[in-house]
Amino acid sequence: MTAYGNVSGPITILGAGAWGTALACVARRAGRPVRLWGRDEAVLAAIAEGRGNPVYLPGIPLEPGIETTADIKAALDGSAAVLLVCPAQAVRAVTARAAPYISDDLPVALCAKGVERDSALLMSEVLAETVPGAAPAVLSGPTFAAEVAKGLPTAVTLAARDPAMGRFLQGALAGERFRPYLSDDVIGVEVAGAAKNVIAIACGIAWGLGLGENACAALLTRGLAEIGRLAGALGGRAETMAGLSGLGDLTLTAGSKTSRNTRFGIVLGEGGTPADPGSRPALTEGVATAAAIVALAERAGVSDIPIICAVDDVLAGRLSTEEAIRRLLARPVGNEGAG
Repeated sequence: MTAYGNVSGPITILGAGAWGTALACVARRAGRPVRLWGRDEAVLAAIAEGRGNPVYLPGIPLEPGIETTADIKAALDGSAAVLLVCPAQAVRAVTARAAPYISDDLPVALCAKGVERDSALLMSEVLAETVPGAAPAVLSGPTFAAEVAKGLPTAVTLAARDPAMGRFLQGALAGERFRPYLSDDVIGVEVAGAAKNVIAIACGIAWGLGLGENACAALLTRGLAEIGRLAGALGGRAETMAGLSGLGDLTLTAGSKTSRNTRFGIVLGEGGTPADPGSRPALTEGVATAAAIVALAERAGVSDIPIICAVDDVLAGRLSTEEAIRRLLARPVGNEGAG
């Protein structure tokens, strides 16, 4: 036992969806024993039997030796570190369930990107309420789970306030094709990862309305400025916005029509409605996050986030997509460094 858990123990991953399964492959490639916890026993059985994850990563072979369990106590027993990879809106429930088995010296890396809808809390703040002794880190960056699972080259940010813990987690995950770069800006990385999904919906709306690539580039760039203002007000740093978890993640998510949030925005721009269950891909994190980020910004005294507010108004049915775009275009022009 060291200051950071049982170093020879397994990496425990809570969440057997696409991203959790991909990170299980990452840890196995780094030479670590891995335990993957989830709720769908059929998915867990398929992974354990070497048949891959047929629900979330169909057709992608996984690394051998991933141990699976639906017992959260067994998953956490003797762990070296925990990667929390459930959806953002499930983080409170999962961490509360896991809390009795997480010791104060166990690193917990938050891998969900979002803000809690009901409380407008960041994931690290939720963890502080449910597992007060946990030492949080945040793993975020430009990542499509399928590419990570396939072993395609990927670089991410791993933020931890304690440098020693950051290096410990970095060593547990780093490999030739998965490159975690260290930061101590936990807040900045969290805000960027959550807010970029909302900006991606805005970019999708612009595509769906046929506004062209210039408009999408403008929304992406001005959206990054909004994320930076919010992160700065909460204690994050400007340079984080220019890194993998800021510009990198936003570029991948908002610049790709295969992104779930961007695809959903395209559907909205083409005339779909937020209430239509067929219009939204599963786990579109930006939908739950938009209103929470507006509330978070109000709490932080940040009023100048017009793109995020426009998306929130569209999702809440207060504006049509056309009205939201007209409102953004009617804003006065000013200095680029300002609003």
